Amino acid sequence: MTLRSHAAAIARSASHGAGLAAALFGLACGLPQSAAAEDVPAFAPGMIGHMQQMERFRDADHGSQPTPPVIPRLSTDADPRGAIGTFQPNGATFTNNDAFFQNLGTNGRTCFTCHQPQSGWTVSAAGVAERFRTSGGADPIFRIVDGATCPSDDVSTYAARQTAYKLLTEKGLIRIGLPLPAGVQFAVTRVDDPYNCNTNRVTGLTSTTTGIISTYRRPLPATNLGFLSAIMWDGREPSLTSQANDATLGHAQAAAPPSSSQLAAIVAFESGIFTAQAADNRAGNLADGGATGGPIALSLQLPNFFVGVNDPFGNNPESVPFTSLIFDLFRPWLAPGHGDEQAARQSIARGEEVFNNTTIKITGVAGINDVLNVQTFSGSCGTCHDTPNVGDHSIKAPLDIGIADAGAGAPPGLDIAGLPVFTLKCMQGPLQGKVYKVTDPGRATISGLCADIGKLKGPILRGLASRAPYFHNGSAATLGDVVNFYDQRFKIGFTDREKADLVNFLNAL
Repeated sequence: MTLRSHAAAIARSASHGAGLAAALFGLACGLPQSAAAEDVPAFAPGMIGHMQQMERFRDADHGSQPTPPVIPRLSTDADPRGAIGTFQPNGATFTNNDAFFQNLGTNGRTCFTCHQPQSGWTVSAAGVAERFRTSGGADPIFRIVDGATCPSDDVSTYAARQTAYKLLTEKGLIRIGLPLPAGVQFAVTRVDDPYNCNTNRVTGLTSTTTGIISTYRRPLPATNLGFLSAIMWDGREPSLTSQANDATLGHAQAAAPPSSSQLAAIVAFESGIFTAQAADNRAGNLADGGATGGPIALSLQLPNFFVGVNDPFGNNPESVPFTSLIFDLFRPWLAPGHGDEQAARQSIARGEEVFNNTTIKITGVAGINDVLNVQTFSGSCGTCHDTPNVGDHSIKAPLDIGIADAGAGAPPGLDIAGLPVFTLKCMQGPLQGKVYKVTDPGRATISGLCADIGKLKGPILRGLASRAPYFHNGSAATLGDVVNFYDQRFKIGFTDREKADLVNFLNAL
């Protein structure tokens, strides 16, 4: 039996128990049998089986992957606000010898296809659009399995490809097709899907509680990974090794799993790079004048990091008391001075103060208010972006701040046009009878729990200027849109200067 037929059989067996499916998947992928059930996440057999089955739909062409011969120890690439920097403490990487840059699949993709330095080791919508123009849609990122709005899309002509890949070129979104888990607490009672991907039994749902549910998400950066407390937007991967394996078998549609040495090489590369904004068009070098911006200073933060290092809820006995003073990169730039460069530096430093010191009345956030059983929690930006000088969650904290909401509760100031809308009704559990309308069920697609509908993790806040648009679904075109969303969502009351300063600070990260 071939790997693909194994994957299909495993996907069908998922309804008979995640443990059996994981064990069979481990055998198909050459994993040690004793570790298979433990190492393979429950969602993986169904997801990979789906992506392998989607080979029934053929790509129009297969362009090659342009790859630089070397990634230097320290490098910078121009971005819209200045330059993004990448630092490898262990030295340069020669790409022809590294599995991260090798074609391990069947569709021409490598890890580098969706994770490139000029975009903070992810992609930007502008960068993807340029790749479409220069390649005519042949670049490996344009693969029908997940780059198109649906594998069944017509890609036979240039005009058809423009339509099929519009979410990728306009918002940098990749299709994520995940199986609904057994025992799911909710039913998908309605799907408004402009692409007919969820509503087609071949590519999508087979009933209100079974089949594949497709959402569209931004690829997360493959850098600064030593600071992660959860992997993927929905936290579905237990390790970077499993993530690399699943991405190769799924996104690259590999005919065989990567070897243990190839997986180790991928994880070693992406764990060994640090990325941050290095220069600002107006403020200059972000590590100048006493400031500690840029990727080298960021790399020095890693030895001090551990999960729960600055837990805002005090659940980790190893952590010191929580502080909302998350960033201290640009405090020296608060000193008065003259000239345009100094004015730009002062704005960045003031934005850091706004981030650290603004009190926010947090209400209606699933994962905070419901868990703590409080209607209002007095917090700050650092409540959710608490890792010192990084801005990620230092604990596993999937949250629903409303980004995935649709219908009457759609998030203020954000663009969710073009995304499918799911109506989910809780059929069991403590939220039985509650109805949600969302563009993405979030972690609930993994856990099956109504309490997890719309919950996703926040990303690391470094290298933001290089990777627009923002949020998991690309609904914020600019960081100004991000700031305006938070200002409206939590009724913060930022002044125009505070907004401008905060945007300048975020762009300098």
